[in-house]
Order: sequence, then C-alpha cells, then structure tokens
Amino acid sequence: EVQLVESGGGLVQPGGSLRLSCAASGFTFSLYAMSWVRRAPGKGLEWVSRINSGGYAADNADSVKGRFTISRDNAKNTLYLQMNSLKPEDTAVYYCAKYPQSSWGGQYDAWGQGTQVTVSS
Repeated sequence: EVQLVESGGGLVQPGGSLRLSCAASGFTFSLYAMSWVRRAPGKGLEWVSRINSGGYAADNADSVKGRFTISRDNAKNTLYLQMNSLKPEDTAVYYCAKYPQSSWGGQYDAWGQGTQVTVSS
C-alpha cells in the first residue's frame, strides 16, 4: 500500500523558515516524480514545487521561487521542502503527492494527509 506521511509543519513568524518532510513507503520511491501541493484557507489546491525521480530536475511555482527548495533523498525514501522567507500568504495545509511516472506531468496517483503551516506574528 502506498503511503505518504508529511511532517515538519507548525507555526512560524513571517520571515522564518521551516523544512517539511514526506516519508514514502509501499512503492519504489526512486522511480517516481514527486510534488508539493498546498491548500490555503478558503482556497483551492495550488501546486508549489515538483521534482523528477532522480532529483536532478525541479520546478517551483512563481509564488515561491527563490524562497522554497524541493529535494529528495532516494536512499531514505524521503521528499523535502525547505521553506525560507515565509510570508503569511504561505499559510496552508501542505501535501506531498506522487506522480505515476519518473517525470512530472499529468494527474497525481497518491497523496499524503497533509501538514499545517501557519505563518503569523
């Protein structure tokens, strides 16, 4: 059974940093592209960042470019999102999601349960 478990969320002041983790199990993590997606209060899902299976290609949404960095450790079956210079508008539930192939594109085929990030003074 595919499982994705996010952790690392919390309350942080504007300008602060957090690192999210997503522990993957039930599939060969190194074969699949992964993504971070968020849902802000009262809004729809927003794609944040994505990375290919090997970890050598990544892409970020314009709203987080220069502030967020996605990475992965295939030996540890873990996906990360380093978030710096956080803003109140980054407040959201953050989900990791799995693509059904090694490169990003198309629909996700698995989701985690999400971790809450709140940016507030």
